[in-house]
Amino acid sequence: MALAIAHSRGLDGLNAPPVTVEAHLASGLPAFTLVGLPDTEVKEARDRVRAAIVNSGFEFPSKRITVNLAPADLPKESGRFDLPIALAILAAGGQIPERQLADYEYAGELSLSGELRPIRGALAMALQTSGQGKHLILPEVSAREAALIGSDEILAARSLLDVCTHLAEREKLPQAVAATEPGKQAEFPDLSEVRGQAQAKRVLEIAAAGGHSLLMVGPPGSGKSMLAARLPGLMPALHGQAARESAAVLSLVGQFQPEAFGLRPYRQPHHTASAVALVGGGNPPRPGEISLAHQGILFLDELPKFQYCQ
Repeated sequence: MALAIAHSRGLDGLNAPPVTVEAHLASGLPAFTLVGLPDTEVKEARDRVRAAIVNSGFEFPSKRITVNLAPADLPKESGRFDLPIALAILAAGGQIPERQLADYEYAGELSLSGELRPIRGALAMALQTSGQGKHLILPEVSAREAALIGSDEILAARSLLDVCTHLAEREKLPQAVAATEPGKQAEFPDLSEVRGQAQAKRVLEIAAAGGHSLLMVGPPGSGKSMLAARLPGLMPALHGQAARESAAVLSLVGQFQPEAFGLRPYRQPHHTASAVALVGGGNPPRPGEISLAHQGILFLDELPKFQYCQ
């Protein structure tokens, strides 16, 4: 009988509550049971983890395996728990040292070959773990995203084998490097490209300076959408906590682009968008367009056609 524990984090809105992954190996007919309120994506980890362990050169234990994701009342979703589940099973079977598992937190989806794939919400996880004394091991792409918070506690891994080699103290994982530097991002369309419209330009400048809302009224083709698209470019770039908050919200739905870090988000939902798409919701809850526009611009084109404005 053997037991090993690894640490990870779930997602609950912008919060990333800690999740303990417990793996227990016992005698009996070979079986793999996963408990702890997992959704379908997490339940499918059984097959991904089995193939990844074998294809990484390890032996999958022919025992009765029970994996518990605690706390049991927190819903678990996405493939982020593949990596900690695989590590806990390997540690419980004595194939990797267990003593260092508690020094790290892990998240990553495994391919059948053992390679690590990026996950949603890496920035939210990094914000929660920052300053708590534990290193966070993430897939390379997600690690470069999480490194934008400026923490030196984030490590990048390409595969399950890389993580196991690190835990065995044979070869250290590299510290994650931010995918881009603040202030070196793509730019929004410029207001200088607009011919005429002097009064409308002046209104945009006043709104950008004072943080005011705008209601644009005019016939089709008069330039309302063109002017609105240039409003974010008039506003100062985001810095510090504001930039991290905006990026973390976009990361929750997998829409964060590292080259846009520090830029004001610009959201333009279609007038047929549902209430959930605009406000957010679902189970587990996901941010809507209003939340995704945090610290930026929400442009409701054809406003009278939105079902709540009729």
